[in-house]
Amino acid sequence: MPPRLSTFSIVAADLGRAEWGVVVQSKFLSVGSVVPWAEAPAGAIATQALANMRYGPEGLALLRRGLSAEEVVHRLTAEDPQKEHRQVGVVDAHGHAAAFTGAECMEWAGHVVGDGFACQGNILAGPDVVEEMARTMEATKGDLADRLLAALAAGQSRGGDRRGMQSAALYVAKPEGSYGGTTDRYIDVRVDDHPSPIEELRRVFHLYDMTLLNREDPATLVDLAGEVVWGIQRDLRALRFYAGPADGTWNPETAKAWATFLGVHNFENRERSDGKAWPSVLGYLHVLASPSRPSRGKARKSSKSRARSGTKARRRS
Repeated sequence: MPPRLSTFSIVAADLGRAEWGVVVQSKFLSVGSVVPWAEAPAGAIATQALANMRYGPEGLALLRRGLSAEEVVHRLTAEDPQKEHRQVGVVDAHGHAAAFTGAECMEWAGHVVGDGFACQGNILAGPDVVEEMARTMEATKGDLADRLLAALAAGQSRGGDRRGMQSAALYVAKPEGSYGGTTDRYIDVRVDDHPSPIEELRRVFHLYDMTLLNREDPATLVDLAGEVVWGIQRDLRALRFYAGPADGTWNPETAKAWATFLGVHNFENRERSDGKAWPSVLGYLHVLASPSRPSRGKARKSSKSRARSGTKARRRS
């Protein structure tokens, strides 16, 4: 018998945003290669415990035909001779959810079904894990990905998988949501082997969000002027993208260095022509530059010294 996926997961839908997704954590290598399945606008499926991977494609095919989450769970498990060792959660195109936990799943095992989601897990610290995930799903506002990640962390806060942590994954499907808009693969982020996979999943998703998504609120945009420009110049100098003065002036050399930085880090979707910048990118730049950046006083003193030295100092930069 293959190893069991000691796992807790959530399947959920956000019909207002046309998103269907799964988030999962397990003391199992590369859980994202087994558990999460989603297709927009059909629905999403999590197959775990002694996981039957056929539940993924076959379940999505049934959802595509218009069967409800309850009907899909019944169809998948009815003729499975090992169904008592299986666990599955399903959410359909209408946001209805259903789940099944076989009687032979290792303790603690169970599920909670809510409005638009199902939380399920096995080999857990106890029922508080799925109950806390459900409470968090109901209480958390925002995009589906944010709610799923918050609920996963909440489950871990109640003990999670009693064998520990190893891998985690987040998968969200959205019509034409992929890179280039050619498929529904909106979010697909995995951590295959890590001592703190949920924390690492959040970190990787933050980069994914900045690089491939456009979820940041335009109201948070920052004007490229004064102290903001000074900070950009200082940080770009520390990373050797910029060799000019850190004087707070948005000049052609600064603009070119900024564009180069965005390109190197695949942030072309964050480049703007309206004299503003996204705070997430400014924060990312600041963190990257911090280990090698001089203090503010030294940087300004150096800048003034170069200005007094004229052309000769500029050649040294």
